[in-house]
Parts: sequence; C-alpha cells; structure tokens
Amino acid sequence: MPQLTDRAHDPAHDREIETLAEFDEAVARGSLDGCRVQAVDLTARTPDLLAVATSGAVFLGCPMQPDGLAKVRADGALVFPPVPDLPFDPYRGLLYTPEALFEHLDAGYDATPDALAYAWFQRTKADGDIFASMLRSIHDDAVSDALDEQLAGARVVGVMGGHAMARGTSAYAGAARLGRTLARSGLTVATGGGPGAMEAANLGAYLAPLQDDAVLDDALELLAKTPSFTPSITDWARAAFDVRDRWPSGGDSIGIPTWFYGHEPPNAFAGHIAKYFANATREDGLLARCNGGVVFLPGAAGTVQEIFDNATPNYYESHGEPTPMVLVNRAHWTEKLPTWSLLQSLAKGRAMESRIALVDTVEEAPAALARLSAE
Repeated sequence: MPQLTDRAHDPAHDREIETLAEFDEAVARGSLDGCRVQAVDLTARTPDLLAVATSGAVFLGCPMQPDGLAKVRADGALVFPPVPDLPFDPYRGLLYTPEALFEHLDAGYDATPDALAYAWFQRTKADGDIFASMLRSIHDDAVSDALDEQLAGARVVGVMGGHAMARGTSAYAGAARLGRTLARSGLTVATGGGPGAMEAANLGAYLAPLQDDAVLDDALELLAKTPSFTPSITDWARAAFDVRDRWPSGGDSIGIPTWFYGHEPPNAFAGHIAKYFANATREDGLLARCNGGVVFLPGAAGTVQEIFDNATPNYYESHGEPTPMVLVNRAHWTEKLPTWSLLQSLAKGRAMESRIALVDTVEEAPAALARLSAE
C-alpha cells in the first residue's frame, strides 16, 4: 500500500526549501545562493541569514527580522514579503492537512481557516480586486507545485462521484470499500476532496492499512449518525475527526477540493489536500494526475463534466496513451444520465476504445480497472 511521504524526493526540487529543517541543511552546506525558500518563518534564523550567502536566492513569504531582511536584500536576493491579514498563505510550500484546514473546529466551522479562506474569496471575488486575484493565482500555482512533488513516482487512480451521497447508505459503504481495495493494491487514491462519494473513497484508503476489515464497518456506523454536511458542517467534520482519533494510524490519499464550491467542505480522510480557488485549475489538475485511470461513481452535473474532461485528452491522446475510465452503475449512466453511449461513440475506432468500461456494481470496478490497465 502506498505511503506518501511528507516530501517526495526529486533532485529537480532540491533547491526548494519548504521547512526549517531544509533551511538548516542548506545553511550547513554554506550557501543559499539560488535557493527558493517558501513560507518558512525565519525570524529565529537571523544569525544564519547574516552569515550565509544569499545572492540569487528567492524568499517567498518568509517572515524575517529587520536585520536579516536588510542583509538578504543587500545580497541581491529577491524577497516577496508575507501578505498581512490573509486567512491563507499564498506562498505555501506544502499541501494542506485536515488538521490545518479544520483548525479551531471546536469553536465551530466558521472559525476554521477553511471557512475563513472561503469568506475572503467571496468578498474579494465580488470586489474584482486585481491584487486579490493575483494572490489566488500565486496560491493555486504553489499548490500545484506541492502536489507534483507529493505525487512524484506515484501510481494515482481517481475516484469521482457526487457530494450528495450520504453517510449510512449502501452507496457510501461501497465507495469506501472501493477506496480500500484500490489502496491495498498499491495505488494512490485521489478524489475531488469533498463530501459524499469523495469522502467515502478517502475513508476507505485511510482505513486500508488496518488488517481487521470490520474496522470499516465500525467507522461507517459511527459516521452514519451524521449523514451529511448539512445542516451542520461542524458536526459532520467532528464525526470524521472522531473516527480518525479512534483509528489514528490511517493510510494516505489525496483530496483535491476547491473554494469555488464553498458549500462543499473538504473531507478529513485525505492525508494531503490540494485545495484551489480556481475550479478549472483544480479539475484539470486532478484528472491529469490520475495516471492509473479514473473510476466514476454515480453523480450529477459535476461528475458528468469530469467524465468528458477526462475523455478529451484520452480522445486526442494529448497526455500520451489513454488512461482507463470505469463507469459504475449501468442504469445511472445509460438511463438516468445516458453518458455511456456518447462516451462509446467518441471512443469508437480510437485507442481509448479499449480503455473504457461500464460495470454494474462498485465491487466490479477494481477488476475492470486492472483489466483496462493491462490492455
């Protein structure tokens, strides 16, 4: 089962410094020249800044004491100062964690960084402030960079589905078992990071390392007491953290949500969360990184959009060989939302034709994914 490290090693990113430990290692080597230091609090590292070479370095949102700041600027370093009074860090070097986004949940969801960032987004979006839009773009680019580093070398499979899938339903339990099975097969599960089917798949991946399969049933029973994030996101999130507290040694997976859909909070079972302001950037980034294919559970407009966002690069082979696409629930995708027939028509005679499948039940999806991957 994959365990995503806090920072995937990639020589191309060695000059990026995202933690104090990495900063101290660079100082010990004798130079910060050419390094990019992202969102690291350097207020306690003034002696190091005064002593080490920083010519050609770039400091992105790093708090510094006046002496240290003056010295690195005199060296010729480029300094992007922290932006005051923001509920998020636009220069962040690492992905979010559930604990970070839901900090202060005890005071209610509205007090969390996640809710405050959404409120800021709504306010500044309405103002049309170019400075705010620039900050959103910088943030989203930093998140994409962190996501690429996190997933370097990983075999990623996406699980897409609607946010309306309630805890306590058989559909939710099926999506959780799917996430568990995929994670146990060595794949990194990635979802849209929200409630419903997305949360269920992340839950399954979280509990995958635990050998006792009955643990998932117990967790589902606990979560069923709070079926939805409405009417209370606070209660919904607390129930998830109660599960995490009871089984703290969970596995890793990825959630990629957006503040564009502010009514959908992120779920707490994805170990690493790449949250975006721009939904278009988020959608493209999520699907483009699913190099192991995508399983589409029943959903509505958002899931239909994701199917064809995924189908387009497969059709044109713009990302290389087509990746597998497995649609789950024949009645949903042929009768309620007849997407399958159009997907078949698009695929006919093309390389992607052998990479699409429609199955009746969620239990069939892992085998279908494996078969398509082998073809």
